[in-house]
Amino acid sequence: MGTPSKSSSELSANERASIAQQNIVERHLAHAFGLPLTRIGHIAWPMPPLRRRKGMWHYWWQAHLTDLFIDAALHRPTPDAVKTVDRMLRGIRIRNLGRWTNDYYDDMAWLGLAAERAERHFHLGREGAVRVLTGRMLDSWIPQRGGGIPWRTLDLFFNAPANGPAAILVARTGHTERAVAMCDWIDRNLVDPTSHLIIDGITPTPESGSDTTKFKKSPEIYGYCQGVVLGAECEAYRATGDAVHVDRIARLLDAVEQHHLRDGVIPGGGGGDGGLFTGVLARYLALLATDLQGDHDTLPGLRERAARIVTTSADAVWANRAVDSSGRIFFGANWSKPAQIPTSSGADAEFVGGAVNSSQIPERDLSVQLSGWMALEAAAAVELGKAEMG
Repeated sequence: MGTPSKSSSELSANERASIAQQNIVERHLAHAFGLPLTRIGHIAWPMPPLRRRKGMWHYWWQAHLTDLFIDAALHRPTPDAVKTVDRMLRGIRIRNLGRWTNDYYDDMAWLGLAAERAERHFHLGREGAVRVLTGRMLDSWIPQRGGGIPWRTLDLFFNAPANGPAAILVARTGHTERAVAMCDWIDRNLVDPTSHLIIDGITPTPESGSDTTKFKKSPEIYGYCQGVVLGAECEAYRATGDAVHVDRIARLLDAVEQHHLRDGVIPGGGGGDGGLFTGVLARYLALLATDLQGDHDTLPGLRERAARIVTTSADAVWANRAVDSSGRIFFGANWSKPAQIPTSSGADAEFVGGAVNSSQIPERDLSVQLSGWMALEAAAAVELGKAEMG
């Protein structure tokens, strides 16, 4: 499933995204538990039959696969495209044993975003999913404990990967006051004072004999933390018109350009869960480029800069793809370097301590392939001038 008769340089962003979709569908898409009218993504390719039978699936990867099918249905509308979105949501619920929820608030926020978009655009009857998942975000807000919402149940680690997408979801479902409060919390607690990038998170550490709560910071910088905060501030501005959100977007976009990009390209996050970090940032930069509208005089420049990062990164994804002898296309874990064609040799990605580590060959992981596709759909959104990339 390689490049069509046009030369690579002649393909539009939307055509590149379509090729990415075809390749990932061919290799990764399957039925949940073998049931008809369902879809689920195999988490690796090649994936030995024994590992398939073990049933590894990684909830939040499936949420992003669903979001990508929504992108595809918006950018290249067909009845089958919408059916695939519907079947992905059905497959996820069946694979999750009849529930929409799990123990991780970031996971639930990601699936809530996909379900909300699917319902808003295609009216698939998933209002219950949106209501349940949004409710979990609202109920988990615990400012009296230092948050924010925690990363997972029975935990007091408050991080950007949970609070960012949750803020986007509650904003899109009409809970503007809470969305703004979440953005304010992130701005107070998770902005690195030197680079102005968003750190991973904080853990409250109450002092003995004191009512004062201090925090232990997790200062790691991840691309998807920048993306979800840009998305949250964009939604807060859209809901309120308050220029403070534009100011925060401008500051964070400056920080991304100065301290995060590598020659204008979003840097790699490795495999496993990290494989999705790059694509998430591309998605929400595209949201800025298409949806950051209003009267503020800085908005045209912000949109243009966000679009430039998206298109430069997507061009790097495409230029550094690998093509095997059968014409299959693979995207790299580092978009600035040539991708490696995966094989079944080496260690598999494994779930350890609440996160998925990388396969020995990162390109084997579905997460890495989804990020490449996400960058191409983001570029297609910019090219088409489509709103609602988020």
